[in-house]
Amino acid sequence: MKQRLLCVLAALGCGWVAVQAGDARIPAGYRLVYSQDFADAAALKNFEFSDPAAWRLGTQDGRGALELFQQSKYEGRVRSPFNIALIRDLELGDFVLEADLIQTGKEYGHRDMCVFFGAKDPSNFYYVHMATAADPHAHNIFLVNDEPRVAIAQKTTQGVNWGLGVWHHVRIERTLQDGAIRVFFDDLNDPIMVAQDTHFDYGRVGFGSFDDTGMVTNIRIWAPAKAPQRSGFFR
Repeated sequence: MKQRLLCVLAALGCGWVAVQAGDARIPAGYRLVYSQDFADAAALKNFEFSDPAAWRLGTQDGRGALELFQQSKYEGRVRSPFNIALIRDLELGDFVLEADLIQTGKEYGHRDMCVFFGAKDPSNFYYVHMATAADPHAHNIFLVNDEPRVAIAQKTTQGVNWGLGVWHHVRIERTLQDGAIRVFFDDLNDPIMVAQDTHFDYGRVGFGSFDDTGMVTNIRIWAPAKAPQRSGFFR
């Protein structure tokens, strides 16, 4: 990947220190707490799924990936995504997440991939829904808080162009103190979504889709600390 220039974000008053860590700009005090490139099938054991039968180890362009290849036979208690893969033994508050995602479904307005975070249980979590076209139920940051999902983004775009057979680099930044959530899609300088919400603090992190298919790889997550993990999320 092309070398990205350092950006002195502290000068903008956001408190971030310009640090080059691979292709990520990482806040001071953060460390790499999780990385995954899906080089072998053992990587699947790192995840807990809403429906394990819908996921497998896949490959695309010579890269190993976690592949959502069919619809999950799962439905939460409240209206929310069906296809969820959460990283085991990892609960985070403040974090920076980067990953490469590819969408393998047909083109339509709600064609999406999702990133989940702050997940407490199957009815309480945040997720980022990156879709072709924005509307009240698509392409937004959503809160699931014991009721059907609610859009909370203060800034969004009209949508993203997933294309066909194209990997996209996604970055999520979250800070608990101010409730800030920022979402970047390919361009790491200008977020496509911004929200501010403090409903949930620490929680599980993961990937998936509302009702489409796709792959994820090259996962890197940095954080200042991890919380004690809980098991059995979907049970």
